[in-house]
Amino acid sequence: MSQESTKDVTQHPGQHRDERPDQLPDQQVLGATLHAELLRRGLTLATAESLTGGALGDLVSASPGASETYLGGVVSYATSVKVALLGVRQQTVDTSGVVSAACAREMADGVRELVGSDWAVSTTGVAGPTEQEGQPVGTVFIGVAGPDGTVAHELHLDGNRAQIRERTCTAAASSVLEGVLGGDVRADD
Repeated sequence: MSQESTKDVTQHPGQHRDERPDQLPDQQVLGATLHAELLRRGLTLATAESLTGGALGDLVSASPGASETYLGGVVSYATSVKVALLGVRQQTVDTSGVVSAACAREMADGVRELVGSDWAVSTTGVAGPTEQEGQPVGTVFIGVAGPDGTVAHELHLDGNRAQIRERTCTAAASSVLEGVLGGDVRADD
């Protein structure tokens, strides 16, 4: 039986830990719902991806008219791209690693600023087949940056490489949708 867990890794002492449902919505429906809610509110989105390699951008751009809400994204598979394009601090890379909540938050903040969007979401983690930075396969961090701040969510996903990447995209889009709908997205700092 597949065991998946997530953990909210915001830095507020005593803040409620946000648990995500194990059964995530169909990606096509999720992408269309996210687009519709952004459009209804006159908001825009950007993406910064590592382990998902552009699949999240595909998910959020698949709906007709997506160009009205999705401004674009950066696929930053290499650490050097995270640092040079997204503004991830070298200190973050050196102390926390790229598979971390800190990196996910900085990626989301960086692409939001770079593209000029209202919202941004980032993905970083280990899709496999082997561990990275001492983190096991299935360790994923999603950063969500919005008007009220930036948060990161830690996920522990089971499955093969393709399944982990797909589940990461679904969780990332769900996290942004939650924030747009009024979820708690506050600055970690």
